[in-house]
Amino acid sequence: MTAGGTGAAPGGSGDGEDSSGLRAALAGLTTRGRSFLAAGVAATVCSYVLGQEDLLRVGLLLAALPLVCVAVVYRTRYRVAGSRRLAPPRVPAGSEARVHLRMDNVSRLPTGLLMLQDRVPYVLGPRPRFVLDRVEAGGRREVSYRVRSDLRGRYPLGPLQLRLNDPFGMCELTRAFSAHDTLTVVPRVEPLPAVRLTGEAAGYGDGRHRSLALAGEDDVIPRGYRHGDDLRRVHWRSTARYGELMVRREEQPQRAHCTVLLDTRYTAYQGSGPGSAFEWAVAGAASAAVHLLERGYAVRLLTDTGSSVPGPDGGGGFTGSTHDSAETAGLMLDTLAVVDHSDGGGLSRAYDVLRGGTEGLLVAFLGDLDEEQAAMAGRMRHRTTAAVAFVLDSAAWSRGMPAAGPHPLEERLRRLREPGWTALPVAPGDSLAHLWRQADAQVATRADAGPVIGGMTGSWA
Repeated sequence: MTAGGTGAAPGGSGDGEDSSGLRAALAGLTTRGRSFLAAGVAATVCSYVLGQEDLLRVGLLLAALPLVCVAVVYRTRYRVAGSRRLAPPRVPAGSEARVHLRMDNVSRLPTGLLMLQDRVPYVLGPRPRFVLDRVEAGGRREVSYRVRSDLRGRYPLGPLQLRLNDPFGMCELTRAFSAHDTLTVVPRVEPLPAVRLTGEAAGYGDGRHRSLALAGEDDVIPRGYRHGDDLRRVHWRSTARYGELMVRREEQPQRAHCTVLLDTRYTAYQGSGPGSAFEWAVAGAASAAVHLLERGYAVRLLTDTGSSVPGPDGGGGFTGSTHDSAETAGLMLDTLAVVDHSDGGGLSRAYDVLRGGTEGLLVAFLGDLDEEQAAMAGRMRHRTTAAVAFVLDSAAWSRGMPAAGPHPLEERLRRLREPGWTALPVAPGDSLAHLWRQADAQVATRADAGPVIGGMTGSWA
């Protein structure tokens, strides 16, 4: 639960603030209160001009009523605490989150009628307002509302505002708590099928690499037998040498590496909004990264700007052990929630990152490519054991229908396939799960036809 803070009632908070609090109370006169005050002053002036004492009494009553209400609201002093809780704090685009608000009366006096209001961005829906009945001393009130956004991003919630009115509606004062919360709307993740990809080495499947302490059966460094060790791992030669039972060390699986490349160039995409090509690419990158993390891969998210997630802290930006996969997935989704178009400088900076070492699997989500960028993407293939590209057909996305006749996209796909990419076009309405299977089928067909240059046999599952 996130604390919203504790504060004085809207009427005031201390003797040192009497003058400012009184001015704030007078400024809080509603339209009704100002109308009564103006009518009272006008009636008083008319009574003096016309010499009508009865009209003077009416004028004084009309002017005094809003001033009395101001004094009552100003002298109302109690302390309340407000808090906000998001469930959950991270939601996929198009899904709802519930915001729970709680108000605690921490003073010794009961409150009057309160109106609670929370500030939310327009994209999340209308501003929620609640009317709270009298809250007893030490009591609490809990309310909740729902928010939903089709656009990914980070949206601030708060501050929480509390309004105090007098019974006649003459004066209204508002106080705001200082605490804010943030709702993160991440791209929608599509479940992907577990398929096998010829061309990737290492992993947690049948084609995984295994590393021993030293290569060779005779060069294995053994250790002493421990209770519960499998007797089939007993190393008899070392047992005879040391005079005690020795077993081989456990083989350690080597995690497969995968880079998910997202093209964010402004010039590579047409249109905007939840159904645009760029949003499809962002959601596709999120789906691929989460899927591969779940399959035991060490995944790095890379953009055309050269920035990577989880970052260059270790392992070239790849994740570490399998225990941090969930945390890494959350970090990648948080990054993709706010990713925006780049300046369109090209793919050269991403290529510089990739050529720094031998990569594993490369999954790229590319926008519109010119000849130079297609050639740059083709050179990326030489640093990978397998490469799959989903190239968005900008012309089809801009029209909302597949393009008819010859299209430059086919030439770009050919230029990617020549160095060994598995390149598939993406049209509006295409499912990434379906394209995922198509990519596996194409790679398997190429493997049956002949060896893949620079590739090895492994698993993509």
